[in-house]
Amino acid sequence: MQAVRITEKARAIRLLVLDVDGVLTDGRLYFSEDGQELKTFDTQDGHGIKMLQNAGVQCAIITGRNTQLVARRAANLGIKHLLQGREDKAVAMKALSVELNIPLDEIAYVGDDWPDLPAIRTAGLGVAVANAHRECRRYADFVTMATGGRGAVREVCDLLLEAQGLYDEALAPYLD
Repeated sequence: MQAVRITEKARAIRLLVLDVDGVLTDGRLYFSEDGQELKTFDTQDGHGIKMLQNAGVQCAIITGRNTQLVARRAANLGIKHLLQGREDKAVAMKALSVELNIPLDEIAYVGDDWPDLPAIRTAGLGVAVANAHRECRRYADFVTMATGGRGAVREVCDLLLEAQGLYDEALAPYLD
């Protein structure tokens, strides 16, 4: 029954909203000796985002931190909606909902810690990564098998593509 409900929710999604630290990254913060911040991103997550956008599902990032590094990654992935310095993630997601004319029940949100809980609980499909804090996993509709920064976002992208009947079409060019 649970899998059917998740598939139904995933079928309706038109916007995927992602947190950064702990979702697009492994959650660890790296600093060089001169104070420069470094992050690692999973290339399979990135490819999943590109496939999802090519299939017509928009993507957005809402993050509490504000870095050029994230702006550069969003630009590389073609993510047009980047909201940085936002701890009020549900409020930011609701504003995106209005701006893009996409109802909340057609938005999926992926998070990993308490600041993500309001957005996880408000989105049509709330997702927690496998290594999310237990409260995020408790309140999420779906918990990934992969951890943040290590394929969790790709797992969500594949779930959405499969639920919407777009997976085979996205895969076909790679099989020709």
